Amino acid sequence: MPGVWLDLLLHFLALSLLAIGGAITTVPEMHRYLVTQRGWLAEADFTSAIALAQAAPGPNLLFVVVLGYQVAGLAGAAASLAGMLLPSATLTLAATRWARANREWRGVRAFNAGMAPLTLGLILSSGWLLAAPFVRAPEHRWSSAALMVLTVVLTLRTRINLVWLVLGGGVLGALRVV
Repeated sequence: MPGVWLDLLLHFLALSLLAIGGAITTVPEMHRYLVTQRGWLAEADFTSAIALAQAAPGPNLLFVVVLGYQVAGLAGAAASLAGMLLPSATLTLAATRWARANREWRGVRAFNAGMAPLTLGLILSSGWLLAAPFVRAPEHRWSSAALMVLTVVLTLRTRINLVWLVLGGGVLGALRVV
């Protein structure tokens, strides 16, 4: 079985470097390798693994763990996950350290200045996308909007840890206030 773990690790290491847009973009290659070439998974098992992982809460990367688990148990899950995470994490760490060491360079400053509004825009658009269904629902419209405004005010004006705000929102949701 160590050969299978190593094969999974090496294949997912290579896929990680091709995963522009996230791991989900490499699904066709995963299918080719795991189902067609190796025959480790049946078509239905492959599809079910992705559907299960996408339906579960948590990171989008969960399907890689489920596929690895189906192929070789816990060790397969660990090998697949390590393969997908190690290259991107290593490159991110190296780029961050390089940028920090060269932060006075004009190109690095321009890149950082350009990324700030982009990042803010992505965060705001994600927030709007997630909040829109609650604000549109008549039974939750005002309470959801009030909770969002309160959260923004508390975030900007206090030093309350965001975990407490999320927990408070969860409690209000469980109590059906929002």
